[in-house]
Amino acid sequence: MKEQSTKTAAKRKFFKVVFSRAGIFVILILLQLLVSTVVTYYLREYATFVYSLLTVLEVVVLIYIINTEGNPAFKMTWILCVLAFPVIGTMFYVYVHLQLETRFLQNRLAALRMETEAYMDQNQEIVTALWNSKSANAQLSYYLSHQLGFPTYHNTEVEYFPIGEAKFESMKKELEKAEKFIFMEYFIVEEGLMWDTILDILKRKVEEGVEVRFMYDGMCAFDLLPYTYPKKLQKFGIKCKMSNKIRPFVSTVQNNRDHRKICVIDGQVGYVGGINLADEYINEKERFGHWKDTAVLLRGDAVQSLTMIFLQMWDVEEHGSEPYGKYLTKKAEKLNQELGYVIPYADSPFDNENVGEEVYFHILNHAKKYVHIMTPYLILDNEMLTTLTRAAKSGIEVIIIMPHIPDKWYAFAVAKTYYKELIEGGVQIYEYTPGFVHAKVFVSDDDTATVGSINLDFRSLYLHFENGVFIYNNPEVGQIEKDFQNTLAKSHNVTVTEVKNRGILTKVAGQVLRLVAPLM
Repeated sequence: MKEQSTKTAAKRKFFKVVFSRAGIFVILILLQLLVSTVVTYYLREYATFVYSLLTVLEVVVLIYIINTEGNPAFKMTWILCVLAFPVIGTMFYVYVHLQLETRFLQNRLAALRMETEAYMDQNQEIVTALWNSKSANAQLSYYLSHQLGFPTYHNTEVEYFPIGEAKFESMKKELEKAEKFIFMEYFIVEEGLMWDTILDILKRKVEEGVEVRFMYDGMCAFDLLPYTYPKKLQKFGIKCKMSNKIRPFVSTVQNNRDHRKICVIDGQVGYVGGINLADEYINEKERFGHWKDTAVLLRGDAVQSLTMIFLQMWDVEEHGSEPYGKYLTKKAEKLNQELGYVIPYADSPFDNENVGEEVYFHILNHAKKYVHIMTPYLILDNEMLTTLTRAAKSGIEVIIIMPHIPDKWYAFAVAKTYYKELIEGGVQIYEYTPGFVHAKVFVSDDDTATVGSINLDFRSLYLHFENGVFIYNNPEVGQIEKDFQNTLAKSHNVTVTEVKNRGILTKVAGQVLRLVAPLM
């Protein structure tokens, strides 16, 4: 039994390596060499014709890439791939952009948004009050509501958790209170104290008649959970599924991971943030020093949006109509101005809107005093880089806290290539000395914040399914800033001298990998 378990674990690790981004690059290089060898030694009579045909195809693809819509950084990376690996790069680009499943998913999500639109209506009285309070935030509210269907809410209590352990304790208590339904959507799930404890509660709740739906990202099947794990949970009465199942070579949808972290209980309580369901997130297991992460609990009207966001993703592969109204709670009759404004939002790689990035841009562009940021990764496009430095040059205090002990050496090496330009532009960079920062937080001017799953890298901002919550004039913003200051006190200020003196291998690796940063 132990031998079988060891073989299974080894198999999972093998496939994870093979189908990782680094593994795919290695495979592309080997295939390029193989094609060149075959043409040179076995098809030499047709070599001129074959290379001419491939050159024409390469030029056509390059022209197409240049004229497509989208972020220039992605275009440059694809152009580099096509030029570096003419045969495989060209074929791989064509393969990726002819995916029917991607188009199906895009159309299905658009249809589901239309289905749920009636349940995401915007109270105009709230919008009017927001215009009178801060017109810039009213414009963001208009964008999120009219363009994407995410309303602005009053009557929502916010509780901020500065560490995974605090969120875990709160979550256990709230799950125990569930009477009608529990919806959970997470990127990482791993057996251990955290997940086993939650699973025991879910099984008990099912026996009490509570509807439980649990969804996790398909990447977990590589090395964290068996591929058949949903069937195991279904035997307990839990409705369970993997989102974006891994189907190597059959589909490229696996490039778009479900990175969201959502928990909804009875439509009255909801959690968002960066904390997944594995023991390192509550420091029960040490991987990269102390794990610093954050989350937010919402209690009130705004939870309705989290319910709809979850159901939209759940219903992608479902047939028939969802009784959405069954999962909604009655909104408060009077508006509570003291709780400020709360906007839960989600991001999809298929709606041509970079929602997470727009929220970050908004906070940076409308700050008056400061913008304080925590992020585990820092892989930026030119627009974000320019926005960060422009804010700093305008007299805004911009501070970014990064990990000191990274979880991915290559991502950290790329992040350091941005340090010099950011610091010289006035942005202060700190590294969390005790370990790894996994929090995704922006807080500004003592009145504005966003907490969610969205990293400052290309994958989160452009390729993954993400979610977060924008908070304005809620008393809990002060607690978010307090936590930032507490974290800052444990962090080391990075100087330009340190950046210049980093090892030659780190410099070279970072500069080379930055060429393909959009794929990292």
